[in-house]
Amino acid sequence: MTTIEIQVTNSKTLKLLKDLEALQLLRIVRHRKKKSTKLSEKVSGALPAEVAEEMQQYLTNCRNEWNRDI
Repeated sequence: MTTIEIQVTNSKTLKLLKDLEALQLLRIVRHRKKKSTKLSEKVSGALPAEVAEEMQQYLTNCRNEWNRDI
């Protein structure tokens, strides 16, 4: 079975598709818009606290090196 996406341009097209579905030649699958999730919510807890703290310290040290006088 192959899935394709079709953009319906008018009401006649939609009626034809519904008729084809009634004949069991195709199935109409409506895509629901997914609620957008913040990236921070997706990756929250992905790193152990110790690793995250080490990375934070490393970044702080790197930033401090940029600010020093050469």
